[in-house]
Amino acid sequence: MQTRYLILSFVIPLSACAAPPPPPAREPAPMPKPVVVTPAQPLPQTGDWTVWPLAAGEWVYRRDERGSVALFGVSGENAKVTLRCDTGRKRVYLAREGSATDGKTVIRSSSSMKEFAANPTGGTPPYLASEIMPNDPILDAMAFSRGRIAIEVTGQPPVAIPSWAEITKIVEDCRA
Repeated sequence: MQTRYLILSFVIPLSACAAPPPPPAREPAPMPKPVVVTPAQPLPQTGDWTVWPLAAGEWVYRRDERGSVALFGVSGENAKVTLRCDTGRKRVYLAREGSATDGKTVIRSSSSMKEFAANPTGGTPPYLASEIMPNDPILDAMAFSRGRIAIEVTGQPPVAIPSWAEITKIVEDCRA
C-alpha cells in the first residue's frame, strides 16, 4: 500500500504540470459583403493614333455571291470591322459596328486620312457602312499602311486594327 501512495505522490504533482485547456474558440469575424464591380467601358482613344493598342482579333477573307469580304474581329464574335467588295456594284464598303442613324467614318493610315459619310446597313447587329470607289487612293493607303490603320465611326470608340493582306485582296477583287 505504501508503494501505491508513493506512486500517487509522484503522479499527482505531475498532473498539476499539465498544460491548461485551450481558451474557447473565438467567433469568426463576419465575412465582408461582396462588392459588385461592373466592367469599365473602354476609354475612347485619344492622342496619337499610331500608338493606340491594336484591337484584339484577326482578319478573315471570304468569297460569296456578292464578291468578297474581309472581316476583322475575335473568332466567335461579331466582326468589329468589315471590308466588302461588291463586284456587281464595283464598290468597296467599309462597315463598323454602330447604331447611329447616320454619321461619318474617318480612315487613318500612315500616309493619309479620309472622311466618308456612314449610313446604317439595316442589319442585325447594326453596322454603319461607308461606300468607297475602288480607285480611291485611301484603299492603297490602307493596304500599305505601316502595320496599322485607324477607323473612327460616329457613336463608337475609335479602333486601331492591323493592316494585313486581306485589305489588299479586297481592293484587288474590286479593281479586277
